[in-house]
Amino acid sequence: MEPTKPLPVRRIEIPKSNGGVRLLGIPTVFDRFVQQAIAQILTPLFDPGFSDCSYGFRPGKRGHDAVRKARGYIEEGYRWVIDLDLEKFFDQVSHDKLMSLLVKKITDKQILKLIRRYLQSGIMVNGLRVSNEQGVPQGGPLSPLLSNIMLDVLDKELEKRGHRFVRYGGPGNESF
Repeated sequence: MEPTKPLPVRRIEIPKSNGGVRLLGIPTVFDRFVQQAIAQILTPLFDPGFSDCSYGFRPGKRGHDAVRKARGYIEEGYRWVIDLDLEKFFDQVSHDKLMSLLVKKITDKQILKLIRRYLQSGIMVNGLRVSNEQGVPQGGPLSPLLSNIMLDVLDKELEKRGHRFVRYGGPGNESF
């Protein structure tokens, strides 16, 4: 069975408090349904291996939990805080790098092909389809999981170096 051919996502610009805009890619209802099904299948495969310090867009983890973890570090005596904003992260994800991470745990070639198609489905801007060579459109049910898969590489490196950190993402707060 050949995977479905996703339609381009609809581009929406959401104003940010700093004067910039957050670019969202809103998939069609059918594509949202399929992406949600993929996310439900893949989350149990990937999520258990994610860093305990990762709180962004994960089942059973909330922003309050991230704050509680950060407070714990303060109580342990850590005083330095570095606040990072991974600006334009969703727009700059390398499709090839992401696919190379996915192939390590996903053996079903059809699922991999379908995810690649979602990544490359394009964007509708003012009624015109624009191709995309990189990025994970922020706004679909699959994008948070795919982003966490990419960011897990960073989390693992920080852990390997012995850093204490909390990573959280949410509306208007890409990192924490």
